[in-house]
Amino acid sequence: MSIVSGIVVYLCTWWVVLFCTLPIGVTPHQEEGTGTAGSAPLKPNLKFKFILTSIISAFIWVIIYLLLQSEIMNFYDVAEQMRTEDLLKNAE
Repeated sequence: MSIVSGIVVYLCTWWVVLFCTLPIGVTPHQEEGTGTAGSAPLKPNLKFKFILTSIISAFIWVIIYLLLQSEIMNFYDVAEQMRTEDLLKNAE
């Protein structure tokens, strides 16, 4: 995996994990008439969630990197197999 590919995989993973961690520990704002939506979180704890997201994403990225380096997951073979299947379907 090249450096650019690694960064792209990490950033995509980071965003997915962020959206998974955002609802953790959220309590809705219950006061009426304060000018905020009733569903707005009371304490969003974004700093903690960003740090947690970064740690989880790094762990997932390492797993993906190791799978690719050990060739357990080989995208070139999968792409070649898909190409062959498409060629066979188009030939019919």
